[in-house]
Amino acid sequence: MPLVGLRELMAGAAAAGEGLGAFNVICLEHAEAIAAGAERAGRPAVLQLSQNAVRYHGGRLGPIAAAAREVARASTVDLALHLDHAQDRLLAGSAAGHGFGSLMFDASRLDADANVAATREVVEQAHRDGLFVEAELGAIGGKDGAHTPGVRTDPDEAAWFVDATGVDALAVAVGSSHAMTERTARVDVDLVARLAKAVPVPLVLHGSSGVDDASLVAAVRAGIVKVNIGTAVNVALTRAVRERLDADPALVDPRRYLGAGRDAMTAVVADALTLLSLS
Repeated sequence: MPLVGLRELMAGAAAAGEGLGAFNVICLEHAEAIAAGAERAGRPAVLQLSQNAVRYHGGRLGPIAAAAREVARASTVDLALHLDHAQDRLLAGSAAGHGFGSLMFDASRLDADANVAATREVVEQAHRDGLFVEAELGAIGGKDGAHTPGVRTDPDEAAWFVDATGVDALAVAVGSSHAMTERTARVDVDLVARLAKAVPVPLVLHGSSGVDDASLVAAVRAGIVKVNIGTAVNVALTRAVRERLDADPALVDPRRYLGAGRDAMTAVVADALTLLSLS
């Protein structure tokens, strides 16, 4: 099945009142697990490669992007390929050439005016390349220790930012936090609803691994469309690999422990997509 654009998947999710699950790809097993989980749930999904993942692969986007792209093309469900949290403009500018249909440009570390200027430039180029662009105003907690968890996106500022930059989707700070291993984040659902009314583009929730099931459903019902999940998948991978190696200290064949990790990730993806489809 050919790759599907993020715009199409988000429009379909928004029209159905459902959440679209987006999952981080770090290695090939992640991509395979996301595709398998989506097929098990019978739901579309997004394979995301972040700038940090590209850095892990020696700064080379091509090989891991090609692997994720081919996994998506072989899938029986609709999958999108998305470049996530790109802070480097050169990396963002290379997305189209590597088969990405969308990217998230993250200039949230800059002040508001500089964020707008940088984001607008990236949006203009990305739109010329036919890409859908997500961006972020304000800060979502837990990213490189730079932001406090109490940060919240102001609806009026969000509307101004979208108008000034021309972005196609907006990641908002509403209480979630990146890299959480416990599901204790408190999403401000009322703020989500206010943002959804104020902003004319779909909303994205980052740091969703730290949000419990009921709160995720409530956030989607209030207006969140794309739901980013990374840490929960990695927790499942690490737990399964550790258990497999602990059970057999003599094990050296990586297929036998990475396979267990891939299976564990598949289950997390399938469960998350099923939950989001019930929103």
